[in-house]
Amino acid sequence: MSLDLTQGKVAEVLLVEDNENDVLLTELGFKRLRFAVHLHHVENGRECMRFLRGEGEYAGSPMPDLILLDLNLPLMDGWEVMEKIAQDNTMNHIPVVVLTTSDQESDVLKLYKLRCSSYIVKPVDFDKFVKVIGDITEYWFTLVVLPPHQERLAGSDSA
Repeated sequence: MSLDLTQGKVAEVLLVEDNENDVLLTELGFKRLRFAVHLHHVENGRECMRFLRGEGEYAGSPMPDLILLDLNLPLMDGWEVMEKIAQDNTMNHIPVVVLTTSDQESDVLKLYKLRCSSYIVKPVDFDKFVKVIGDITEYWFTLVVLPPHQERLAGSDSA
């Protein structure tokens, strides 16, 4: 059975993850749920920021409706990405789900202060992960009214 919880709209999801197995797990999770999702993938924080700003090869790419963010990334870690997103009015409304191996209370508190929307500790049992992806997708795309996307400011001062 195919459920379209996005009500005819394809949800744009940005996965920021450098672990190939976690990328495959996330892709498989969305396929299993059969949501109308276009999953974009970048491998590090710098590429994430370039994607969000529509720079270079990401010019014309859609602003994501949801970001799935690993913290342990090369070139720019997820902490710095969260700080940049939180400070940028063109993207700080985008829900960010942190996917990380850290279960430290101090990390959880710091990330929620930076406006992360959810915090998931990896590794996660696949069936539970699929359920969480489904719950997150349903929540963000059917229950919550998000603000309309603002124009991207390529090369903005918030870099």
